[in-house]
Amino acid sequence: MFVIAHLVIVTGVLWSAQANAQVGFPYCETLQDGNVQATTVFGGQATLANGVLRLTDNSIGVGGHVYIDIPFSSSFGIKASFEYFVYGGTGADGLTIFLFDAAVTNFYPGEFGGAIGYGPGENTPGLSGGYVGIGLDTWGNYGNQTGGSGGFPGGPFDLHPHSVVIRGPSNNGYRFIAGKKVNEGGALGLAANDRFPLSSGAQRVTDPNTVGYRKVFVDLKPAASGVGYELSLDMQVTTTPGMPRMVSILESVPYPYASPSNLKIGFAAATGGYTNFHEIRNLQVDVSDEESLLEPIGTDLQEWASCEGQENEFEIDASSITLPNENSRIQCLQFYESLEDIEAEAGDLCSQGKCRPENRKFEFPQGTVSAAEEGGKFTFFPFAGTDGEKVTLYYTVTDNYGKSSSGNALTFSINTSPEAILLLADNLPLERWNLCPGEELQLTAVGEEDYVSHEWYIDETLQDGADGMQFTATQPGSYQVWGYNSQGCPAKSSLLEIEQPPFPELDIIMPVVACFPEQQLNVRQYILDIDETQFDYRIKKSDGEFLVNGEMDTVYTDGDYELSVKFKDMDCWSEPFGFKITVVDVPVEASFDYGINGSDRKSDEQGGVLIDDPIWFTDASSGQPVAWNWDFGDGETSSQKNPAHVFGEKGDFLVTLTAVNEAGCESVASMNVGINRSYRVMFPTGFTPTSDQNTHFRPKTKGIVEMELLVFNGWGELLFQSDDLNTLGWDGNVNGSAAPPGSYVFRVNMVASDGEAVVMSGKFLMVR
Repeated sequence: MFVIAHLVIVTGVLWSAQANAQVGFPYCETLQDGNVQATTVFGGQATLANGVLRLTDNSIGVGGHVYIDIPFSSSFGIKASFEYFVYGGTGADGLTIFLFDAAVTNFYPGEFGGAIGYGPGENTPGLSGGYVGIGLDTWGNYGNQTGGSGGFPGGPFDLHPHSVVIRGPSNNGYRFIAGKKVNEGGALGLAANDRFPLSSGAQRVTDPNTVGYRKVFVDLKPAASGVGYELSLDMQVTTTPGMPRMVSILESVPYPYASPSNLKIGFAAATGGYTNFHEIRNLQVDVSDEESLLEPIGTDLQEWASCEGQENEFEIDASSITLPNENSRIQCLQFYESLEDIEAEAGDLCSQGKCRPENRKFEFPQGTVSAAEEGGKFTFFPFAGTDGEKVTLYYTVTDNYGKSSSGNALTFSINTSPEAILLLADNLPLERWNLCPGEELQLTAVGEEDYVSHEWYIDETLQDGADGMQFTATQPGSYQVWGYNSQGCPAKSSLLEIEQPPFPELDIIMPVVACFPEQQLNVRQYILDIDETQFDYRIKKSDGEFLVNGEMDTVYTDGDYELSVKFKDMDCWSEPFGFKITVVDVPVEASFDYGINGSDRKSDEQGGVLIDDPIWFTDASSGQPVAWNWDFGDGETSSQKNPAHVFGEKGDFLVTLTAVNEAGCESVASMNVGINRSYRVMFPTGFTPTSDQNTHFRPKTKGIVEMELLVFNGWGELLFQSDDLNTLGWDGNVNGSAAPPGSYVFRVNMVASDGEAVVMSGKFLMVR
């Protein structure tokens, strides 16, 4: 007979390896090898340094804390031991050992300084979820009455150096519970032979036989009433060379506060205006009520069926073993070759509690057994070709209190694995399939084996009632089929990923316009974020006709349309997106003309166009434009219908008009405007000094900035000269006497506005 009730076949790695090998009691950490478990959380100045966990260095006003992020069950109490070193400074402040509620998700320490990371301060709350804070106070503030939370008798700011003080939980205001002054006598101190300072001296002391050595033993034993604990604290101290001694400081102090179901342990230290190094090492946390704990009871587990060449998953649970302790759970499994190997480790409490990694994986000729980091799960991988064989090894169960079973046999029978099984989608061996909404996909399991049954999985969930070689997929997910042979061993197919990808969101850049009748319109250029490498697009016309991809580049009529999209490897289309196409009946055509000062003069024959002439441009466009965009070719623009423009320089300027109609359609017209002159000069052919009009001789000018006018008689004698640009000209007199009528000669020397030199001469007639 063989058993397969616990058998599950897996591929790949079942459990990820975690950094910490410590899962519960006992917690053992030397802190001397420069490494620490990943569950050790540092804060403030705390760090690993030179073989210790250093909470503070020898600096003013610093603090540090560390806690072990592993919950300990509080059912049987807690005891802890550690060495500490307080040395090298001027004597402040001290360190605390604290326990807090393991359910706290947002850890924060208390006030540093006198509260030593446990109690509250003026602007800082106390330790989050604090349950108990035990202070080793070298300076003396942790035990005073500052803040109204109680303390040693005396003034609120009195110092009580070298004292061991217990403070209560956060929900009771971190109140003073009890304390001892270890370097004094009296009711609150110790006998003369027991006294000692808390500090180690000038240097770190690690040898128990050397003066200054200190080791703490804390024990929280469950109270007889069932609520809270009895707290004891002893210390191993050396004040005389070669004579270490144990000193009982607090003995069975009632601590009547109900504890959370799980606690975590931590340490804090601080300095103020005075300093010290604060360090710890060789930490061990264990159950207090050891005598009440019982060992788990295992059973011999025979004929567990496995399948060759596969990772077989099993679990040893509460149905297979007995966990006798309250709130007990399986911390880990450990595997051994023989019962003798188990007995050899039985006395090593820390080794058992750590669930040693080398015991969680066991290799032998037939295969490999690997236990999970926590709990009772494990895998067995029998090598190919081992079918028909049996193999026996031994296991122990360690619970969360560090108690281990005495060892039991675990026997596997190795069965033959079936041939490979193949999952076909629509009769094709695919890895991925895109499924349309409402679509069905036929899946088929095929192979060379005579499979007696099948199991179908979607996202690793077994589908009830699906045991045939075919299955209909109607939803997205990760699909797999297992085929079982007559020995109960499965072959698993590869995964088929069925997806139902969302369609891309459709949007159209509006408006969509054909700017003249019978225009072929490329609607695809209006589709926002179009991707024709992955998707197909189609338009539905008002008559029901569909246009797909390139077919959409066609002639449209004015009206409403619908756009849809689909994946190229799928047959289903998205919900339609409605939009409108506008077709313009009368296209816009741009046209314009221009002239100087509103006239039609524009050529040299008509007097030319000067650089300073205002030129009026007149729109002559058809098709009812509603907007005009002018580009004058010199960097200037205008949006007026009929603008005026002064170019201000010579040149050929390409003037462009873009006319836009109401639908947004554009038409462009261009015209070259040549400006070749910067000035204009006109001379009269004669003048009449004695008349009412035309009494002086001078040219009419435009664009001239300097002018010299000279008038001569026929013999070349100079009769008149002026370099005044605004002169009235010659009045026909010479030295106050009227010159005779007749023909005269002029010459002008001028400078145009653009700097050009102009010289002109000619004849004119004076009439009297």
